[in-house]
Amino acid sequence: MRIDIISAVPDLMTSAFEHSIMKRAIKAGLAEVHLINLRNYAQGKQRQIDDYAFGGGAGMVLMIEPIAKCIEELKSQRQYDEVIYMSPDGELLQQPLSNQLSLLKNIIILCGHYKGVDERVRQHLITREISIGDYVLSGGELAAAVLSDSIIRLLPGVLNDETSALSDSFQDNLLAPPVYTRPAEYNGWPVPDILTSGHNANIDKWRHEQSVERTKQRRPDLLK
Repeated sequence: MRIDIISAVPDLMTSAFEHSIMKRAIKAGLAEVHLINLRNYAQGKQRQIDDYAFGGGAGMVLMIEPIAKCIEELKSQRQYDEVIYMSPDGELLQQPLSNQLSLLKNIIILCGHYKGVDERVRQHLITREISIGDYVLSGGELAAAVLSDSIIRLLPGVLNDETSALSDSFQDNLLAPPVYTRPAEYNGWPVPDILTSGHNANIDKWRHEQSVERTKQRRPDLLK
């Protein structure tokens, strides 16, 4: 899978792809992530990518021309399955959406900044808008990193144990069960006996029951 992320400040995302699972996935050739500086497609000495909004109002708006040129150049090199804009009023990112996007081959992610992008970008160049929650960030870069991580970790071969992703929270509309590791007792706090019993069927049953109970307590909306 290839993910091209267009940003006014691409350095904000560098660290996200240089460590842990993301780094291993990229190094193994299972995923490509390219951070593209929008200013490279701007005109003039100042490489201007933003301007005041027509009609007045506070804040600057990312201009359509550099964004269109960047997307046009990328599309001239390969076909893209989606051109995604990270936006607080987009479709809420949930696990089924990450699952769906992980099956694609090439994705463009556009990061908004300042007061967002010229509306014509959203009308004519974007195929999907995604939000990571009902709040506003300074830009779409951190949201793009979150989206990318949620997709890449699902690619075959990325996780050492490929069944691990299947037991994550939200995969079956349930929260993940509690997990424990060594020592079996610490400070008088023991691990549940069932987990050290060696009886896999009973352990699976216990974990499912714990998932259901935790979901009832913390996210009952998921059970609907």
